[in-house]
Amino acid sequence: MQRKHGAVAQQEITFNMELLPGAHNAINTCLRLKQNERITIITDHECLEIAAALVHEINNVGSTFSLFVLEDFAQRPLEDMPQRILDELAKSHVSIFACVAQTGELGSRIQMTNVVNKHKIRHAHMVNITKKIMCEGMRADFHAVDAISTILVEKARKAKTIRAISKGGTNVIAEFSPSLKWLKTSGIISTEKWGNLPGGEILTTPANVNGLFVVDGVVGDYLCPRFGDLQDTPLYIEIEHSTIQHLHCSNNELLDEFSAYISTDENSNRAGEFAIGTNIAVKEISGQILQDEKIPGVHIAFGNPYGEHTGANWVSTTHIDCVGRNFDIWMDEEHIMANGVFLV
Repeated sequence: MQRKHGAVAQQEITFNMELLPGAHNAINTCLRLKQNERITIITDHECLEIAAALVHEINNVGSTFSLFVLEDFAQRPLEDMPQRILDELAKSHVSIFACVAQTGELGSRIQMTNVVNKHKIRHAHMVNITKKIMCEGMRADFHAVDAISTILVEKARKAKTIRAISKGGTNVIAEFSPSLKWLKTSGIISTEKWGNLPGGEILTTPANVNGLFVVDGVVGDYLCPRFGDLQDTPLYIEIEHSTIQHLHCSNNELLDEFSAYISTDENSNRAGEFAIGTNIAVKEISGQILQDEKIPGVHIAFGNPYGEHTGANWVSTTHIDCVGRNFDIWMDEEHIMANGVFLV
């Protein structure tokens, strides 16, 4: 692979051939890249090998591409997304962000997705992508994931409440409003809403959430690579009227870091997303938020409600996903999941 853009001299970058099935899925199934389309890839030093596999598949399609390596343009962690990258992104039909998150960079990613939203770009968000994820969740049959996601989102759009319990102790009830839109991000990415890859979830902003949510899976953003799988040290989140009231965790470092994160602004501790993972190829928590939030089950995110897509009328500068495991779920009175297995 040769870098088309970047301060560093062009060079060949080799990659493990095991990455190709996932890369093929990303370019051909999820993004449906066409030869006459322009695509921009934004990556970093840590994800260069994955980017090389993606470029291999782009070259097979024959599309024009631009590749940007963040460290070639600015010091990490980024305060802002480099303008040159944003300008090139604005010219693109398709884009991929494949980088490892660093503390304080969410704002720069929001700058990027604002351009994506404005220009209706088919965008694959691959934050904290790893070779393991490329060989697991990215090898899913995304047409099958889309099929189960479609069934569930149609049911969710009619539901007034969803209740979730888990073996770990979760017992929450979420209420929903017709004014807040349910979204499907199943890995088949459209201009309607940029999507994470690997895909596989339905989501909305809840009108109200109450109860105990036990994070015995993973937490998101830059805390995920630091703390990994939380099965042995769960984070207990008590929620009243969609707002975090109390936190408990035997890992004091995680407790302090998470508490600081949700105190960033006035809405950082507010439930901005209620989601059900639908990637049926993901069987176990891996310690990687990008894949783990797609595991069949429930996750809740606090902060940014993606109001431009859901219709929520409030904002936050932060967004942190919290993932549990082994759920039973009811949409109104219908039992749709038992111990992590869909019943529909």
